[in-house]
Amino acid sequence: MAHAVSDQPVAPGPLSLHGLSVEGVNQCVHCGLCLAYCPTFSELGTEMDSPRGRIFLIKSLAEGRVALTDSVAEHLSLCLDCRACETVCPAGVPYGRLIEAAKAEIELQRPGSLVRRAFRWLNFGVVLGHPRVLKVAAAGLRLYQASGLQGVVRRSGLVRLLPGTLPAWEALLPPLPAGADRRPLPPLIPAEGARRARVALLSGCIQSVVFGAHNRATARVLARNGCEVVVPEEQGCCGALNAHGGDHARALDMAKRTIEVFERQRADAIIVNTSGCGAHMKAYGAWLGDDPAWAERAARFSASVQDVAEFLARETLRGPLHSVPMTVTYHDPCHVVHGQKIRTQPRTLLAQIPGLKVIDLKESDWCCGSAGIYNLTQPEMATRLLHRKVQNVLATGAEAVVTANPGCILQIQAGLRAHGSNVPVVHLVEVLDRAYQ
Repeated sequence: MAHAVSDQPVAPGPLSLHGLSVEGVNQCVHCGLCLAYCPTFSELGTEMDSPRGRIFLIKSLAEGRVALTDSVAEHLSLCLDCRACETVCPAGVPYGRLIEAAKAEIELQRPGSLVRRAFRWLNFGVVLGHPRVLKVAAAGLRLYQASGLQGVVRRSGLVRLLPGTLPAWEALLPPLPAGADRRPLPPLIPAEGARRARVALLSGCIQSVVFGAHNRATARVLARNGCEVVVPEEQGCCGALNAHGGDHARALDMAKRTIEVFERQRADAIIVNTSGCGAHMKAYGAWLGDDPAWAERAARFSASVQDVAEFLARETLRGPLHSVPMTVTYHDPCHVVHGQKIRTQPRTLLAQIPGLKVIDLKESDWCCGSAGIYNLTQPEMATRLLHRKVQNVLATGAEAVVTANPGCILQIQAGLRAHGSNVPVVHLVEVLDRAYQ
């Protein structure tokens, strides 16, 4: 779709949206190398649904040459923020920061209906911002599922009466574990054998109440590899979901709180087992770079953040490792492979497990459609990308899919079930933990 662009002179000064710099748009040389790697362009074939096209829109918005119309907002909102374009960009365009600024501007100018605003406030401001509220919400959802009410709602079709994208949210609700499995980790887990390091573990927000098993497996594997693991009790959400959703102010507050909490731990490294959180926390230095009171602290914090695979792969895994006789395939989460440039480390770890065979997955680094909350806000495109991912998984004949992000696990598992497959999707640390047991 064509967009009217003004030919009026542009006011001098740095380019920004929502107070966030988008000067990076000037690094784009419009070479088009990114086009073949962009999932939405691959599906739609429209220039404005490519990184190059969106960069043009962002620059035009910042210069005041186009207005934030329905069409412009739609093209920008359809971006996954998977950052595959960053991996192949020869000019080093910081696309992730650009699209986050654009989405923050969309939320500023076009916050939507009162219902939408209330829903965002409830989720981003209340639930994610307050760990105790999140625990209460998790208990309520557990009751909804365990009581059989969820089954009644789904079988009766009542779920289709929910407004907006809420039916998509309900369909992707993961099974909530029982209360005993939602208990927090102990604040200190001692190292086994010769001590290698003192590390602090991000237990996360959603991760802590839905995927506590991943956190426990992570802590056990780290301890077996000589790490003293500290788990700060006062930690909360890192702000990644807020940042990806355009909620810039709350994301900044959460970043500052996270830095304060983890600084007190005096750890050698901060370990993260969720890809979006890791990529976001490594970007705190850029997010707070213009704040004199926080710039140095944020940069120091970001330098200490490591994905669990990145950290463990620095040394050979400590044994003994038991056989895991299984054939698996590995899916690269976007914010691990593109956001953090971690590609070989997970495969290096899997290769050390006796009996485990890893089959290459076609388009392993293509987004599965989860992308933070993308599968909830853009369910149609997310479903198209998920179908593509599932077809590639099924073609491998693997007994399980291994990945390193809870959002990918939920998305791919739902896609496999929809295709009548019972192939499980597991976190990398679960496979490592099994080898130790």
